[in-house]
Amino acid sequence: MVKGKLPGLGKINPAFFNETIYPRLGADDDSVLVKPRNGVDFGVVDLGDDVLVASTDPFYIAPALGWEKAAWFAVHILASDVAVSGIRPRYLAVDLNLPPEMSEETLETIWKAVDDECRKLGIAVLTGHTARYAGCSYPMVGGATMFGIGKKESLIVPKALPGDMIIVSKGPAVETTGLMATQFPEFLERCHGADFVELAQRVFYQMSTVKDALTAASVGGVTAMHDATECGVFGGLFEVAQVSGAGMRIALEDIVFQDVIRKTCECFGIDAFKAISEGTLIATVNPDKAGAVVKALERKGIPASIIGEVLPGGEGITVSEGGREYGLEHPHADPFWIRFEEYLKKQNPVHGKLI
Repeated sequence: MVKGKLPGLGKINPAFFNETIYPRLGADDDSVLVKPRNGVDFGVVDLGDDVLVASTDPFYIAPALGWEKAAWFAVHILASDVAVSGIRPRYLAVDLNLPPEMSEETLETIWKAVDDECRKLGIAVLTGHTARYAGCSYPMVGGATMFGIGKKESLIVPKALPGDMIIVSKGPAVETTGLMATQFPEFLERCHGADFVELAQRVFYQMSTVKDALTAASVGGVTAMHDATECGVFGGLFEVAQVSGAGMRIALEDIVFQDVIRKTCECFGIDAFKAISEGTLIATVNPDKAGAVVKALERKGIPASIIGEVLPGGEGITVSEGGREYGLEHPHADPFWIRFEEYLKKQNPVHGKLI
């Protein structure tokens, strides 16, 4: 990142993170087994025979989703990042920094939905803070941390190994489709009709890797798992390879690609493989277990496919597509944010945002 240059939206540039954030992580502590790193969704503390897994994210409440759906999503964003460790999410700490205009009735609706989803997932709320502050606004209405505690032998610290098979669940642009279809249905209806909009909006509830990750981990043989959030499948694959010091050979045509997602991305002019995709699990698995993992996911109603192989680090990351091959680089800029802002302005050209 060039100093003095205005930053883009979304996650901070990985190079800036590695140069500025990662070298400055406070006191050294031997009990910290996994520190913050690009491509790793969680941190880990050694508790002896057990480990504590934690992950922190904004508490994301987008009014256009509807309060109940927004609350569901906020919980699953956090729970997914713990589940990819192979440890079940169990405790939640929430800091709610609320917009002054949020009514108590709205907060009650949101919190009832949070409570309901946490009960379904077996998650207890541990602590928190709730207040209204000037300057706070949707959709980032605070932050939260999800915790899990489990046996050390169940922990999966991302380390893809040469020879592992690469598995992707649900395919690219899950979150992109769920959010764009919910936020901008009128534009999608112009492309594909009202029935298609309803189908695309159902993708919203695929935006979680909790079931995907815990199902894959239960089969065994998993060496790395990652939720393909910012920069989507391509960003996620690059990050798994980078954190593992590995290369990859990827066949683009083998990646499961839901037709409703393909058509939604075409309507909005979004590159699906580079777009945010909360709910898409990227997993590397011992070749003897890869087929069993795909079958286990499919038995749970989760589409999945083997898309390639992990290579030694010196061989780089290669994508084959339509008879040609090219090297994979991290996309850096997620096209979702650009299109999201663009369509907000189209939807409400006076203010550039929903009222």
